[in-house]
Amino acid sequence: MGLRLYNTLRRQVEPFEPLEPGGVRLYSCGPTVYGPSHIGNFRSYIFADVLRRYLAWSGYRVTWVMNITDVDDRIIRNATEAGLSIDELTGPHVATLAQDLGRLRIGPPDEMPRATEHVPDMARLISRLLERGHAYRTEDGSIFFRIDSWPAYGRLARLDPAQQRVGERVEADDYGKDDVRDFALWKAPKPGEPSWSTEVGEGRPGWHIECSAMSMRYLGDSFDLHTGGVDLIFPHHEDEIAQSEAATRRPFVRTWLHCAHLQMGGQKMARRDGNVARPADLYAQGFVPRALRFALLRVHYRAPIEFTDEALSDAAAAVTRLSTALAALDAYREDRPTDASLDDLLASTRERFGAAMDDDLNVSAALATVFDLVKEINRRLEERQLSTADAERTAAFIRDLDQVLAVAEDEDAELEEADRLLLDERAAAREARQWDRADELRAALRQHGVLVEDTRDGQRWRLATVEKRVCTPEPAGG
Repeated sequence: MGLRLYNTLRRQVEPFEPLEPGGVRLYSCGPTVYGPSHIGNFRSYIFADVLRRYLAWSGYRVTWVMNITDVDDRIIRNATEAGLSIDELTGPHVATLAQDLGRLRIGPPDEMPRATEHVPDMARLISRLLERGHAYRTEDGSIFFRIDSWPAYGRLARLDPAQQRVGERVEADDYGKDDVRDFALWKAPKPGEPSWSTEVGEGRPGWHIECSAMSMRYLGDSFDLHTGGVDLIFPHHEDEIAQSEAATRRPFVRTWLHCAHLQMGGQKMARRDGNVARPADLYAQGFVPRALRFALLRVHYRAPIEFTDEALSDAAAAVTRLSTALAALDAYREDRPTDASLDDLLASTRERFGAAMDDDLNVSAALATVFDLVKEINRRLEERQLSTADAERTAAFIRDLDQVLAVAEDEDAELEEADRLLLDERAAAREARQWDRADELRAALRQHGVLVEDTRDGQRWRLATVEKRVCTPEPAGG
């Protein structure tokens, strides 16, 4: 049947058809870097990454853009309080973000535009809105979008356009405007605030115009998919639609996808509420990044996740099962005819995996098919039913599915030279029947996070998913 996705705009699951055959243009709302990102943010980024990976695995050419908001009211406030420029405040957080994305195997996106580097694009978009009567200036030089000029306003969030706006980023609106519902496109300069000189005057952009300008800069006036958290439906995404379509007179985004919140203690994880955990906090407890990634993707993206220590431990156990199975397949040696039923098993697994992912990215069901396969393959390994070639083919098959999930093993699961020498020494000790020395070396490797198992196919190793080797947290960036 092909890929079907839940489109927030129409509140239904729809067949996915890209605007251009074979190519997909995807935009994701990224972080506002007034502080380091927490794992609730990364749930949304991992969801977008799985979507991007599955599209690519299915044969599409994907262009993925995720923005970085590095100027807004909170950033300015925090920078002022700390006596820093906005670059000095945001720079460390951007650097930490790049480290966290890499360790969680997210992307990288094809483009990660920063708002401060695209202010001229925003000014040009605002100029078009002014020319077409959808925006107006206030006495101080600020510019607002006129909601009365756009009758379709509210269709994404299913709002009555007459409803008063709530949830804006500015707690107290110091800018005069014609209607309380209208939102800021451009803010007049204020003492002590950063400012840009542009074709619409001196000042700085509003938050909503940033994503419209950056997405259209890299993906065009109309594109296929836009992702973000459910909290962005209103006002942010509603405002993006209005200002973008009013400026271009073309449909902005075909399909809107929204990820549910990550919860801790029954509440949405949010920096302002203080109930947050950062990736580095969990690595400091000994968990590896792919265990965190598994914990954040294992539940359907539209369902909330309650994040607990138990859930993270379960995730670590799950990814250990996968990496152990791959290690067993890699080490397996058996000179025998191929397993005649293996082709059907792998084909049915691929069909079930694809059907689950086609069903609005049902990752839970897709994971179930992978673990069903692992269970059956472990049985066949134990009973020596596979040939060496069968084992190699099965390992390649699992790794192919993992191109979508990115949880089965570490991309950089290379041993340090010292650990490789210990493994070689241990193999030699076993060959010489020096069992005590082999046990000592096994213990030494375990201290380094390298787990060793002896099998009839020889010594095999894997990196632990809860281990000492990753316990030093990355700098939080302030």
